[in-house]
Amino acid sequence: MTAAFVAAGLGIIPGIARAADPVPAAAGVAEAIAKASTSEGFHSPADRTVRTTLPTAAAAGGKTMANAKTAAAAATEQAALDAGANPALAVDVSGTSYTAHGIELTALITSADFALDIVIDWGDGKTDTATARGSYELHQSHTYDKSGEYQVQVKVTDTANAVQAANGGAFLTPGADFTPHTPTRLLDTRNGTGAALGKVPGQGSARVKVAGNASVPAGVTAVALNVTVTETVDSGHVTVWPGAGHERPNTSNLNYTAGRSVPNMVIVPVGEDGYVELFNGGWQPVDLIADVTGYFTRASANGYTSMTPARFVDTREGVGAARGKLAARSAFTTRIGGLQGVPQNIKAVALNVTVTEPEGPGHMTAFSGTGPVPTASNLNFVPGQTVANAVIVPVAADGTIKIFNGAWSPTHVVVDVVGYYSPDSKAAFLPFTPFRTLDTRQEAYGWPGGRFRAREYITQGFTPEAATGVEAYVLNATVTETRGTGFLSVAPSPYALPAAGEPAAPAGPRPVSSTLNWTTGDTVPNLVQASDGDHGVITFWNQGHEDADLVLDVFGVYQTK
Repeated sequence: MTAAFVAAGLGIIPGIARAADPVPAAAGVAEAIAKASTSEGFHSPADRTVRTTLPTAAAAGGKTMANAKTAAAAATEQAALDAGANPALAVDVSGTSYTAHGIELTALITSADFALDIVIDWGDGKTDTATARGSYELHQSHTYDKSGEYQVQVKVTDTANAVQAANGGAFLTPGADFTPHTPTRLLDTRNGTGAALGKVPGQGSARVKVAGNASVPAGVTAVALNVTVTETVDSGHVTVWPGAGHERPNTSNLNYTAGRSVPNMVIVPVGEDGYVELFNGGWQPVDLIADVTGYFTRASANGYTSMTPARFVDTREGVGAARGKLAARSAFTTRIGGLQGVPQNIKAVALNVTVTEPEGPGHMTAFSGTGPVPTASNLNFVPGQTVANAVIVPVAADGTIKIFNGAWSPTHVVVDVVGYYSPDSKAAFLPFTPFRTLDTRQEAYGWPGGRFRAREYITQGFTPEAATGVEAYVLNATVTETRGTGFLSVAPSPYALPAAGEPAAPAGPRPVSSTLNWTTGDTVPNLVQASDGDHGVITFWNQGHEDADLVLDVFGVYQTK
């Protein structure tokens, strides 16, 4: 696998770190972005050029006069135009992209030695102009505000000969915008929903129809799923990928052990056939559940804005909800829009929801502040367990969401906001072919620091090219080989990476929010939508009092450019 991050340091004591050698990346995050965002674009060759005469024809002394023509006269003039008036004038136009919203346009103009006026219509109401003389190669870039398909046209005008040449094509942005979806079950192998009834065998997989299913439209590029593995009798992992026509990546989305029901949020590209595939990487059969909570399309909808994780609810302290455990089979409503820097017009919110001190087994569901409780669940728990899961939740018009305790016993609930989706947010999602960036168990990923030490931190720096225009990275963090209880915190660093040979920067303040929680012997994954801040650096904190190992897989970015 390719290493894409640079390990900046392991905090021996908070605030003191030793430098680590940079990762020798054959292909890093910058290359991954370039590969993922390079669209097929369009190419319209010169022979598709549309040549027309100007509304006025040239007159003596350079003056013009009106030229009303009959159809026959126009045909005669066109023949003369083709034969004599700069007959070579034509334009070859192509457009491609290396970012979520950007287009790189090349126009190859063929012309006799006359002055030319060039107008580029980007299809979004914006234009650029240029001038040239004779044959010319024009390169121009443009960034669209929103995802979508745009009709791009290049017009070249030769005023002296009263002739104009135009050519262009349809450009589809690589980045995709988000539309929230009421949590809906697409797959449940326990009852045959979305697949054949029965467990998924070891080393087997289940295909799930996404596009055209449960009001998810055709043409979706990616989907947000809450995937749960249950009825496990051994340990293993689950990998979700686009399926047919795509090689299964050597990464995992969630890990499980015998007797545990484990959920995890997954953002995964949808295959060309409209399906995604869930692979059971264990050797024993398991049941799999998948609930859709939203989808991405190359149409203007909702972009993403990241936040430094902020605590909105903690029932232990009475923050955002009544103090005290959430009662069995009950829900509370909490406001997200309009608080702590989150605007009021958001359509969905990215959360990390944690259940702690539950008195019995059960599940938790997050949903819009209006409407009934959906049948889908976001996380599962057993008595005494502290468990967290990433959640993307539709937000009601009044800015509220609800949290429902599906257990028959009370539990505490903690909610941290990591970002939000709104029509005013600019960042579009750009998925990668998943790859591993860090594994503290293996030096192959450029990590020389050994295990993830207790009460310490690891910083990860991104290449400058990759950080340009990146709002957040979509990662899967897995903590394994645990020797006690603890939790992981993820936050952007307030400091830049040091130059080679210089001491590592301090870690910044220790976060209070949690991304995932573990107990002795656990292997726990969770989706992380992490901002790399102003300096392109993310800090990962082991908030436990025992060492553990950390594995990071990258799945994509939200990009504004």
